Amino acid sequence: MKIKQLITVSVMTAAVIASQTVSARTIIQNKGSDTLVNVAQAWAETYPTINPDVVVAVSGGGSGTGIAAMINGTVDIANASRSMKPKEIKQAKDSGQNPVEHVVGYDALAVYIHNDNPAKSLSFHQLARVFGRGGDATKWSDLGLKIPGCGSDQIVVVSRQNNSGTYAYFKKAVLGSAAKDGVIKKGSFRQGTLDMHGSKDVVDLVEKTPCAIGYSGLAYATEHVKLACISKADNGTCINPSVATASDRSYPIARPLFMYTDGEPKGDIKKYMDWIKSDAGQCIVKKKGYAPFRDVSCK
Repeated sequence: MKIKQLITVSVMTAAVIASQTVSARTIIQNKGSDTLVNVAQAWAETYPTINPDVVVAVSGGGSGTGIAAMINGTVDIANASRSMKPKEIKQAKDSGQNPVEHVVGYDALAVYIHNDNPAKSLSFHQLARVFGRGGDATKWSDLGLKIPGCGSDQIVVVSRQNNSGTYAYFKKAVLGSAAKDGVIKKGSFRQGTLDMHGSKDVVDLVEKTPCAIGYSGLAYATEHVKLACISKADNGTCINPSVATASDRSYPIARPLFMYTDGEPKGDIKKYMDWIKSDAGQCIVKKKGYAPFRDVSCK
C-alpha cells in the first residue's frame, strides 16, 4: 500500500512540475496575412531552438483578420501584406493600442495562368481589362489569345476575399493605376470573380482550370502553373516575378510584408522580432520564396 501511495505521489509531483514548466513558457500570439503564414510558421517552428522558453502560436485568416486582432488587443503581432489604413490606426488608438509597423520582407505578387496558356507577358492595362470593374476583356480572344483546353473562351477570373492584403494591394497597385490611365472607370474589381480564402487555393484552381487567371504571392508558385511576365505599360519591358526582382523592386507588383506590434516591442516580443530581422530569420524568408528586407548572408 505504501508503495502504491509513493508511486501516486511521484506521478502527481511530476505532473505538477510539468504543468509549472509549461505555464512558465511565454506564448506569443501571431495572426494575420495568408501570404506570410508559411514563413511565420517556419519562424515559429525554428525559434524554440533559439529560445525554448517562448512558444509562438501562428494563425492565418488574412491581413484584415490580423489587423482586427491588433485593433482589439487580442494579438501580440499582426501579420499583414498591406499597410494599415489610417482609419484602422485610429480605431486601434481609440482602443488603447499603438500599432508600430515593421517591414520583415518583400514579396512578388505573381499573376498565375494555366501551363497551357500561351501568353508571354501581360500589362497592367490588360490585367485591368480582365480583373477591373468595367473591363472589356471577358474572353481570352479579347486579348488575342487562344487557350488549349478552354473551349468556352471565357476568362475565369480568380481573386481573393476582400479582407485579404493581397486583394487590397492588387486593387491599389494594378487596378488603381489603370483607372488613373482611363482604362477602367474605377479601380475596383469586376463582379463575378471567384474569391478564394487562401493564396494556395488561388494557385490550385488555376492549375486545374485552363481558362483561369489569378494572383497570389510568389511563394505559392509550383511547376504546375505558369507565372506571367508583367509590364506596367502595354509596350513596356516585362519583368518576371522572382526573389531577386522583388528584392530590387524592379518587378512591378513587388510589395513589402509587415508585422505590427502594440508599441515598440519589449521583452520576449522584442527578442523575437530582433531574431526575425537577423540574418537567421531573414534566411528563412529567402528559403520560403520571399525576398529579405535587406542583404543577408545565407549558407
